Amino acid sequence: MKKWIRLGWMLAAVAGLGLVAGCGKGKTEGGDDAAKTYKLTYSVFFPPMHVQAKTAMDWAAEVEKRSGGRIQITVHPGGSLTKADQCWQGVISGISDLGMSCFAYTPGRFPLLEALDLPLGWPDGLTATRVATALAAKYNPAEIQGAKILYVHGHGPGILATKKPVRSLADLKNMKIRGTGLSAGIATALGATAVGMPQPETYDALQKGVVEGTFCPIETLKGWKQGEVIEYVTDTKAIGYTTAMFVAMNQKSWDALPADLQQILADVSAEFVDKHGEAWNQADEEGLAFVKELNREIIALSPEEEALWKQQVAPIVDKYLAQSTEKGLPGAAFLQDAQTMIAEARAAQP
Repeated sequence: MKKWIRLGWMLAAVAGLGLVAGCGKGKTEGGDDAAKTYKLTYSVFFPPMHVQAKTAMDWAAEVEKRSGGRIQITVHPGGSLTKADQCWQGVISGISDLGMSCFAYTPGRFPLLEALDLPLGWPDGLTATRVATALAAKYNPAEIQGAKILYVHGHGPGILATKKPVRSLADLKNMKIRGTGLSAGIATALGATAVGMPQPETYDALQKGVVEGTFCPIETLKGWKQGEVIEYVTDTKAIGYTTAMFVAMNQKSWDALPADLQQILADVSAEFVDKHGEAWNQADEEGLAFVKELNREIIALSPEEEALWKQQVAPIVDKYLAQSTEKGLPGAAFLQDAQTMIAEARAAQP
C-alpha cells in the first residue's frame, strides 16, 4: 500500500501534467540555448520565514544547482510581487514567471479542483499533497490550462482557532469566523458568520476583533503567528479539510526553455512533492507545540458533537457534486478518487 501511495502520484503527475520534456514545446538543447541563462521570478504568498516559503526557496536553489546555473530563480515571498489572491492571474499574464498560492483565493475559478478543499477528513499534509498532485495530474482540467502546473500541495487538517471557547455548535453560532473558499463555506454550514480573507490579513483581523476565529491548519498559529491573538483551539479533524495550493509556471516561460531544462524542472518538482508534504506535517507538530507553550486551551469535541459537525457539513459535498454535474464536470469521479486515495493513505499509516 505504501508503494502505491509513493509511486501512484509520481507516475500520474509526470504523465498527466505533461512535465516530462517530451510532452512540452521546449527547444532542444544545443547552440545558443546551451549557454543561455534563464532568469525567472517566483511569487510566493507565504512570509519569508514560513516553512513553505523556505521549501520554495530550496526548490529554486535545487533547480539552479541541477541546471548548472542556467536557470536562476528569484523568489519574492510575502506576496511582495503579487498578492495571494492575484497570484494565479499574475502567472497567467506574466507578472511573475512562477507563482504559489491557493486555488481557493479565486472562488469559482477552479470548479473541479474545489473538491480538494472539501471536508473529507484529510489525515495530514503529506497525504493531501500527494493526492492533490496526483488528481490535478490525472484530470488536468480546463480550468488550469494557460499555465503549467508543476505540482500541488496542501496543508494538514484544518482546526478552529478562536478568541472564546467553542465546545459545541451552539457556541459557534453567529461567531465571525475567517475562512478561504470552501473553508468559509464550512463556517457557514456550522452556523457561524463566514468572513472570507487571505491568510496574510488574518492576524490583524483577529487582533482587532474583525473576526472572532479562523479555520486553519494548526501550523498557521505558529507560521503566521496567529496563536498570539487567539485563546482556544477546537480540534475539528473529524471534518478535516485542506487548502490546495498550486505551484504554477507561465506557459510562455515554460515553452521558452530548452527540453533539458524543462526536464530538470519536472524532476525537481516531482521530488519536492514529498518535501512540501513532510514540511506541512512537521509544521503542524510545531504549531501544536507553539500553542501549548502559549498555554492556549485545546478543546476536544465529544463524539456526539463530532457527529453533529459531520452532519452539518455533509451538504457541502452534495452541493459540490450537484454543481460539478451541472457544469458537465467529472466531479463524482474526482471525489471518489480522492476518497479512495485518502482511505488507502490512512490504511498505509502505522
